[in-house]
Amino acid sequence: MPFDIARTRAAYPALAEGFVHLDGAGGTQTAGPVVDAVAAAMRAAVGNRSAAFAPGRRSLEMVAAARSAVADLLGAEPDGVVLGPSATALTYTLARTLGAGWRPGDEVVVSRLDHDANVRPWVQAAEAAGATVRWAEFDRDTAELPAARYAELVGERTRLVAVTAGSNATGTVPDVAAIAATAHAAGALVCVDGVHSVPHGPTDVAALGADFLVTSAYKWSGPHLAAMVAAPATWERLRPAKLLPSSDAVPDRFEYGTPSFPLLAGVAAAVDHLAGLDPAATGSRRERLVAGLSAARAYEESLLDRLLAGLAALPGVTVLGSPARRCPTVSFRLAGLSPQRTQEELGAAGFCLSAGDYYAYEYFQAMGLRDSGGAVRASLYHYNTADEVDGLLGELDRLAGRGGRMAG
Repeated sequence: MPFDIARTRAAYPALAEGFVHLDGAGGTQTAGPVVDAVAAAMRAAVGNRSAAFAPGRRSLEMVAAARSAVADLLGAEPDGVVLGPSATALTYTLARTLGAGWRPGDEVVVSRLDHDANVRPWVQAAEAAGATVRWAEFDRDTAELPAARYAELVGERTRLVAVTAGSNATGTVPDVAAIAATAHAAGALVCVDGVHSVPHGPTDVAALGADFLVTSAYKWSGPHLAAMVAAPATWERLRPAKLLPSSDAVPDRFEYGTPSFPLLAGVAAAVDHLAGLDPAATGSRRERLVAGLSAARAYEESLLDRLLAGLAALPGVTVLGSPARRCPTVSFRLAGLSPQRTQEELGAAGFCLSAGDYYAYEYFQAMGLRDSGGAVRASLYHYNTADEVDGLLGELDRLAGRGGRMAG
């Protein structure tokens, strides 16, 4: 059955304000059930985790519900779900923990396509240990990250390979499973940045070959929290820096301080919302998530095709990259206007897009575009419409004419 866009949009209260949100990669709008869950948790009696009294038991239940929900979303185990404030914070914790065991001569492989949150923590941990950083380069024309090149980068001293499952700059979807197979053959661990990929289709950690995968709930209709998943046995082998009185049980061992229980309620609600994207889906929550996110992905791909075809027809528009597999994300530049000016003009017309490097530092540095403002990014989500895509193209057509006159 066709994707019910009217039903989908009705679940997002913020859309009533009338803005055109084309910055899903920077953060989606929050689903109504998430808002309700967070508010309900904040209105209720609170208590830190304890089985001794009702509010404390409620907090325990919210933590468990969030772990279970994220596990269903990613095809993971609840006891392998570590919750935290952001993907960056979780990756730094992991990098410092793993890096403590690295030695001079060890190697780490990172890519120039990744968000800096899956680059800098590893580079800094390697530098602190005296280890060597090896770089996986992307194709400058297509923005592909060829999996075959990893055979030249990974060796017996490789300790970790960090790679994105979806570029937040170009939308590129690398062959993570093939990259992971190369890494595992050499005995290396694999950390996958799923922040930009998880919102746009079903995710299976095991199928990807990820030893660790990180995701951010605010990129898939939820609150500003993140999760990193791994096999519980993997977490058991690691010893992070932590406070002496804090729990040493897995996965609590990797979570610092008291969590935001209301936001955890929002995480569980966000996953339940995604599980309802296909109203005809049945079965377990995991099965309904796969069905709903598959339907949403097909719908998003139709919008992406429309956007790419429209951009190709506009004078003065340069799209960055042409990967074969792509999240619904496109970066572009408009001749005669800086990315920031383009963003401002679009913003004045009610279109919300990002401009700059969006923390894809190495990508824009390699492309020689950081000093000239990076690019403008249109990042679609399943609440966007064909009319919104057409509206963006119309505004860009108008600006293309103005940019040409200004350049002349």
